[in-house]
Amino acid sequence: MAITLTQSAASHVARFIQKRGKGVGLRLGVKTTGCSGMAYVLEFVDTESDADQRFESHGVKVFVDPKNLPYVDGTELDFVREGLNEGFRFNNPNVQAECGCGESFNV
Repeated sequence: MAITLTQSAASHVARFIQKRGKGVGLRLGVKTTGCSGMAYVLEFVDTESDADQRFESHGVKVFVDPKNLPYVDGTELDFVREGLNEGFRFNNPNVQAECGCGESFNV
């Protein structure tokens, strides 16, 4: 499987990297937290690491630590605007349950 970005998410990430003035892509990971167990972590990558799994979608590189890959494999990252709110939405086929507020998930 793979990690993919929608065109909207890729455009948002590319604009942000350009605005930052540095960066080679985006890192997707998970951390233990919240009422359901795990939460997504996004950070910009300035230097590629040989240890990371690499994916590319719409010209944007996505890096995942192999330890996190089982939790996020197959995820599509979208960027949505709803009214005054905007943010990333994770379409993860591995999720079995989510907390009510959407902060955390369980696989």
